Amino acid sequence: MADRATNKLVSNVEGRELILERTFDAPRPLVFEAFTKAEHLMRWFGTDGWPLTVCNIDFRPGGVWHYCMKCNDESQEYFGQESWSKAVFREIAEPERIVYVDAFSDADGNVNNNMPEARVTLDFVDLGGRTKLINRTQYATEEALQSVLDMGIIEGVNQTWNHLDSFLAELQSE
Repeated sequence: MADRATNKLVSNVEGRELILERTFDAPRPLVFEAFTKAEHLMRWFGTDGWPLTVCNIDFRPGGVWHYCMKCNDESQEYFGQESWSKAVFREIAEPERIVYVDAFSDADGNVNNNMPEARVTLDFVDLGGRTKLINRTQYATEEALQSVLDMGIIEGVNQTWNHLDSFLAELQSE
């Protein structure tokens, strides 16, 4: 297997689309599965200091993934605050692709229309025992994309995918 430290996040902005790529040292079915089950997502999804505390997922086209990340890091200015999101799955082609619409929401799943909504396409590319994950996120406008860039989305995805990388390594060693 390749050195995990060389599996870096690559990002690119094209108009109103953010494209993120990273290769994981795990087979495609395992990487895909990590995105499909609450018990898996609870172990890796979230940025540093913002783990998932709620994860309800109905993984099927038309199904909803409603989740909450809560800041548990006392050194962060947002300690104790929650960030809720709601995703609606549009397309699932196991183990190649997941498409969903993601939005900020409240604890009841009501979408916050003052925050950017995104259409996310995750492509899982089989590299013979390794997997390239390509995340294409489209926003309604370039301004909406810029607002999430300003919020630190690239750093957040990098942290989250670092957690995914560690989780996949743990799964493969069990």
